[in-house]
Amino acid sequence: MAGMSVQEFFDRAGAALELRLLSRSPESRQPITVSDINRPGLALTGFVENFLWERILILGATEIAYLRNLSDEVRRKALENVLQFQIPCIIVSKGLAPPPPLQEIADERMVPVFGTAMDTTPLIHELTSLLDESFAPSTAVHGSLVDVYGVGLLITGRSGIGKSECALDLVERGARLVADDVVTIRRRHNVLIGSGNEMVRHCMEIRGIGIVDVQAIFGIRSIRARKRIEVEVNLQEWDAAKDYERLGLDERHTTILDVRIPLITVPIFPGKNITVIAETIALSYLVKAYGYDPAKHFNENLLQLMRRKRNLSVLARDDLE
Repeated sequence: MAGMSVQEFFDRAGAALELRLLSRSPESRQPITVSDINRPGLALTGFVENFLWERILILGATEIAYLRNLSDEVRRKALENVLQFQIPCIIVSKGLAPPPPLQEIADERMVPVFGTAMDTTPLIHELTSLLDESFAPSTAVHGSLVDVYGVGLLITGRSGIGKSECALDLVERGARLVADDVVTIRRRHNVLIGSGNEMVRHCMEIRGIGIVDVQAIFGIRSIRARKRIEVEVNLQEWDAAKDYERLGLDERHTTILDVRIPLITVPIFPGKNITVIAETIALSYLVKAYGYDPAKHFNENLLQLMRRKRNLSVLARDDLE
């Protein structure tokens, strides 16, 4: 997203960060556009050459103690020097009272000031995490996301092909449903995180039955709020004219939000057990993650056998000669 107003930030994160408004209003001229935060440091002494004014400003015990030790005139000058920039907002941590005349100057410049009882370091970690999630690139994919043996399988395919039925069967066998129908995907630190729609939650639409509440039927252990997406499983109708992968040596990949993940295409036809295949895909991914590739191992063994047979054939021919 391009930016988030301070009012919106306060509405979203106020409870989690224990924020209380110390200014007249949470409105600010400058929206929040980055997930990083800033502590004034040398800016309070007058050095503002590299001051990162577009970030949320955090005032902890060190900054407050420094300001309180200044004379009234010097303190005002230090605060005016920092607040010459259009900062999105200021958060004072540890339940400390902001030193005068911070609120007065901030109100004049329309820079909201918040207070919180949280210690500075936990506040920074929690705030950064919340902003990272808010500003993470995102997209929505039509499919089902299931946690199978700890592997996030994104099941895709045309509408009506059986994605929800496959996901439901996996849940019945012990997997955990993350999302069905629409999967919201966010990229965080080059990792894809999938989650469901807040309105739909963990309900599924099964053709011929209707809406199924997975949590109510299978229990709390059958669901989870979010999961890293590791593999996309694309379901397609069987087409005899297509040349499907037989050995698994040529790995295919797909790209979602500029992140590359393995893509497994599974041709389906009546009677084929897609659930067992999906579980096998998850287990195969885990085996490869631990450094063992069954397809490559099989290929190497086959090549060794062919070499031995060729060598035996050469030796037999030499003996005859």
